[in-house]
Amino acid sequence: MEIGKYNTLSIARKTDHGLYLQDEDENEVLLPNKYVPHDFKLGEKLEVFIYLDGEQRPIATTLKPKAIAGDFAWLQVKHLSKVGAFLDWGLEKDLLVPFAEQEQRMQEGDFYVVYVFVDEISERLVASSRVEDYTEKEDISLPVDQEVDLLIARQTDLGYTAIIDNRYLGLLYANEVFKKIRTGQRLRGFVKKVRDDGKIDLSLEKQGYASVEPNAQKILEILARNNGFLPLHDKSDPDEIKRRLEMSKKTFKKAIGGLYKEKRITITENGIRLN
Repeated sequence: MEIGKYNTLSIARKTDHGLYLQDEDENEVLLPNKYVPHDFKLGEKLEVFIYLDGEQRPIATTLKPKAIAGDFAWLQVKHLSKVGAFLDWGLEKDLLVPFAEQEQRMQEGDFYVVYVFVDEISERLVASSRVEDYTEKEDISLPVDQEVDLLIARQTDLGYTAIIDNRYLGLLYANEVFKKIRTGQRLRGFVKKVRDDGKIDLSLEKQGYASVEPNAQKILEILARNNGFLPLHDKSDPDEIKRRLEMSKKTFKKAIGGLYKEKRITITENGIRLN
């Protein structure tokens, strides 16, 4: 039985308090009555989440928490106490972030990116906002241009740090981000470079011409929504292109160049027009 994880267990027996579930080694855990399904059979298997209750006893639930052990997540502080901050993670018992695991003192009602883990001493589930401490920094196996899942962790002077595939930490440079993003947002990105020191550069677009085709399609769709015309061309201000299309001027020029060669658009002094 793994604390902080989903476990598939067999229904061993029914009591006044609920069902006792059993693993292959005949270890038992209680599934309280409020989580017991209406129709069940002894011996039937159930997938449950296991954590420790208020008296530090293993307990099972069919509720789905917002994060399990080993996950990074964007969670809100529900209340503060003398031992730390408690996060709302979708279960009746809130998730503790001890003071020692707070990168900065947490405030009630605010959201934070945290890492969820089982404390080795107490064996209870806790979280930490010191997310960099829990990312992998060695043996990074990420090829350039691989598409990855990102969780935006925080904004810095250079750009945005992001959790990659729930394992690594990378950076999106501010001057290469052409749309609004926020801390806690989940989005798709691409590996731009893995440096010798293990740091990972990220991009929201594939590098080179690989990014042109989807952006060309995006331009066609925006043209169609704007009566076939956009007041943008290869001499337009980069900030205006970024504001209207959420892409760099370099990518825009490559995209309209391809569309022009395919005779999908006409480029004029005033802008581009859909043929």
